[in-house]
Amino acid sequence: MTERGFRISAEARLLGDGGRSGEALGAIEPELQLSPASVSKAYLAAAALDRWGPQHRFTTKLVSAAELDGNGVLRGDLILDGGGDPALASEDLWRLAQRLHQAGVREIEGRLVVSQWRFGPVECITTDRCEAQSRTANSYSALLSSAGVNHGNWCVNVAPGAAIGEPARITSCDSQSLILGIDNQVETRAAGSGTEFSAERVTREEGDVMLLRGHIARDAAPRDVYRASGDPARQTARTLLAMLEQAGIAVGQGYATSIEAPPASARNLAQVEGKPLQELLLQVMNYSNNFMADVLALNLVDTPRASLLQAGEAIQDYVAGLPDHGPVVMLSGSGLTTENRTSARGANVLLESMFHRSSLFPSFVASFQSPSNGVARFIRRGSPLFQDHIMLKTGTLNQPYAVRAVSGYFRTRSGRWGVFTVLVNGTASTPWLNWAQVLDPLAQDLERMIEAH
Repeated sequence: MTERGFRISAEARLLGDGGRSGEALGAIEPELQLSPASVSKAYLAAAALDRWGPQHRFTTKLVSAAELDGNGVLRGDLILDGGGDPALASEDLWRLAQRLHQAGVREIEGRLVVSQWRFGPVECITTDRCEAQSRTANSYSALLSSAGVNHGNWCVNVAPGAAIGEPARITSCDSQSLILGIDNQVETRAAGSGTEFSAERVTREEGDVMLLRGHIARDAAPRDVYRASGDPARQTARTLLAMLEQAGIAVGQGYATSIEAPPASARNLAQVEGKPLQELLLQVMNYSNNFMADVLALNLVDTPRASLLQAGEAIQDYVAGLPDHGPVVMLSGSGLTTENRTSARGANVLLESMFHRSSLFPSFVASFQSPSNGVARFIRRGSPLFQDHIMLKTGTLNQPYAVRAVSGYFRTRSGRWGVFTVLVNGTASTPWLNWAQVLDPLAQDLERMIEAH
């Protein structure tokens, strides 16, 4: 691959005992600094486990400084205190609404205020996220907030209309009523005629609108469509407002978003705890969820109004404590920032350091995928020996140049542990790089190492 213009940093080594470095089994420029793409998430996972431990949960609260009178009327604003939960979902908001009802609240005289004082709106530093502030046709470019819900994505369900020629039926995935604008130009056609439609979220003066164009067959199954919202805190406000109304809690003055912390006098009216960190990491790593990764990284920053650059610095500070790692550059926890840099040797030092942390390693290694059982089908390559003896994290970028990165653990025939990392970076002029060109030779090399030891 080097003859085609690609730069490679690769290393595989056995792990030693008692902190001793193990035997190197193979290497190609192991200290060359290259982009790791989503292998950056392994650094984030290690830093997060080091900071909080596997059982840490992020808490989202409904608070208010207003008086609750004897008739269940809250005489002021209700504030959602966004706790930075990377996996906050509609179900959590519904639980908050129910618990508020259980606390005796039947009416909010003021506004519903969504506070993203910890972080948000977060300055965009990648092209897709910057464009998503006004419009997007994908879900992965979600913007970031400590009060975001559903991975910063709107969801609508598209189903055939009642008759041929009628518009498709559009409903919200998260509410009995629509909670964002819909511009529906999807026509219902005859059964068996095929289905093809596009969906784009645009932001207008009145807020987010989903533009739907195309056609759907009369016998087609309903389909959920996800698109990144233009303002995740506002999305949370609109979603929670709908749920409060469904729970029988009226809100008198609509909703607002804020970057101010709730007043010190605010008391807790309802709260939900998120999933344990070790469960969050399964989603972050297995599905390479960029929204969750960067929200989790932003939580590593101790001061309010955190930026992605500060989040990257927090990860770098963690890596600085790993002996012999060498240089590292992290501008995000997701790896979407192409300026992230590490080496194969550095990534292996990270993996080895976690291997020797008995209380953290089970949660860490569980977030890596086994090719034979992983959620990503493209990693199911090589022999059963390869597929059953390794755990890995992959990273992919296509713009502004190709990146294919893979890093993880292997077990030999005799039961010894090893670590491996391969970073392949192209340039603007190198040809297309597919995963087979990286995984197939890697599988052959690791098979030999697993058999030999």
